Amino acid sequence: MIDVRGLRKVYGGRAVVDGIELSVEDGEIFGILGPNGAGKTTTVECIAGLRRPDAGTISVAGMDPGREGTAFREALGVQLQESRLPDKQTVAEALELYASFYARPRDWRELAERLGLIEQRNTYFAKLSGGQKQRLSVALALIGNPRVAILDELTTGLDPAARREVWGLLEDLRGTGVTLLLVSHFMEEAERLCDRVVVIDRGRVIAADTPEALAAGVVADQRMSFVPSATVDLPDLQELADVHAATRAGDRIVVTGTDNVAAAVIIALHERGITASRLRVDQPSLDDAFVALTRHEDDPDDPPDGGRETATATTPAGASS
Repeated sequence: MIDVRGLRKVYGGRAVVDGIELSVEDGEIFGILGPNGAGKTTTVECIAGLRRPDAGTISVAGMDPGREGTAFREALGVQLQESRLPDKQTVAEALELYASFYARPRDWRELAERLGLIEQRNTYFAKLSGGQKQRLSVALALIGNPRVAILDELTTGLDPAARREVWGLLEDLRGTGVTLLLVSHFMEEAERLCDRVVVIDRGRVIAADTPEALAAGVVADQRMSFVPSATVDLPDLQELADVHAATRAGDRIVVTGTDNVAAAVIIALHERGITASRLRVDQPSLDDAFVALTRHEDDPDDPPDGGRETATATTPAGASS
C-alpha cells in the first residue's frame, strides 16, 4: 500500500532524509519511530505529497503523491503534528466541511461521538482545549474514509482516557482495510498498535521489525521490585547466582539479574519465610530498544547506559540499516 525507495530530502545542503526505504502492507498499522530531528515528519510529508523529495520514489495505493490529484486525495487522510482551523469555526462546521470534500465520507456525528467530541460540536475551535483540538484533527483525517491515513503524533496532549479511546478507534479500523502510518514518540502506543515499526535516526532507517522483535533484541537485565514482609539482608540476595545487584528504594527492594531472577528471589524469600507484596517485574521493552538503538557514542549528552544499566540492542534479523 505504501512503498518508499531511496527517499532523500536536502535542506541547506544537509540531507535530513537520506535514502529512506520502507514498505507498508495493505491494512497494516505501521509505525515510524525516531528522536527529534531524525527526519520522521519530513518523510511522512513526502509520502503525503506535501513536500517534493529530491530523490527516490514513493507509491501510495499505487499512486505517485507528486503527480496524482483528486484520486490521491480521496485515498489519503492526514493528521499532522500542528494544524489550525478558523477560530470561529465550530467542531460540527469543520467536520461537515471536510466531509463535503469526499465522495463517500464517514458519518461525522458517529465519528465525533467515538472521539468524545459530540458535546463540543457547537464549540468554536478557539475555545477547544489542546486535547480536544487533537481529537478533532484525528477526526478530520478519518472523515473521508481513506484507504491510507497518516497520523503524526496523534495522541499528543491527550489525557490517558482520551488516548485509549483513540487507540480503540484505530484498533477498530484495523479490520476495515484502512492502512495506518503512525508517527510516534510514545513507545507504549507503538507497542500496542503497530504490526511493524521502523526506527529512523539522522535521516536513515536503522532498524525495522515488529515491536516484540525489537524489544527481544535488547540485551538488558531483568528488573524486579517488591515490598518484603520482613527484613531482608541484601547480601543474601546478592549471593544468588541469578542476581546481579540488589538495592533498597524506600520500603521496596529492587533486584536486577538474569531472566530467572524473579523465580530465584521468590524461592529464596520463601525459604526464609518472607513474602513479596506489590511485586513488579519489568522485561526489556520497545522503549529500551529505542534508547539503545538511537544512543550516539559521539554525543556527550547521551548517557553511557542508554537510560538502563547494561542495556544494548542487537539488530534483529531482517532489520534495515
